[in-house]
Amino acid sequence: MLMRTLFHGWLSKRGPRVGSYDVVRTRFVTLPTDQDILRHMNNGVYLSIMDIARLDLLHRTGIWPIFTARGWYPVVVSETISFRKSLTVGQRFTVESRILGFDEKAVYVEQRFVRPDADGNPEILALGFIRGRFLKRSGGVVGIEELLAAVGPAPAGLTVPTWLLEWSADVALPATRATAPSLWE
Repeated sequence: MLMRTLFHGWLSKRGPRVGSYDVVRTRFVTLPTDQDILRHMNNGVYLSIMDIARLDLLHRTGIWPIFTARGWYPVVVSETISFRKSLTVGQRFTVESRILGFDEKAVYVEQRFVRPDADGNPEILALGFIRGRFLKRSGGVVGIEELLAAVGPAPAGLTVPTWLLEWSADVALPATRATAPSLWE
């Protein structure tokens, strides 16, 4: 995965520039090392490829240099993915990534794994969502107001679907272990 990440990082810096809220399309090919024992792409690989596609989004929108100049870096707070069809070795596919919006603390990104169906129309194979935050290398969290001041305002009408906000609240871990209920106790 490291070599793929470095390769796509190199491509991203040279790829066409897009607006901060545009859909970014990142192309991939499934590799033999992506496969599990059932000869389809391992579910964990999807999440790693989503990371690479988000890096492409950050580079091609011009956001990455802004973050590095300020000493900021992204982290995933939570993520979910649903699968429709498998990818097998050698198949070409595209990950379409876009920023859905923000809540008071985080950014939400939608990522779709697509490839042409038998008629040449794009078919969604898997659909993932992440909730991410940005941290400061000097310590602390980048607030949404600070983030938007650096990268520009969000377009009018950009909203996170209610179900995704509810999912985020439902899967959030408590701040400390002492308050976390155990399923095994």
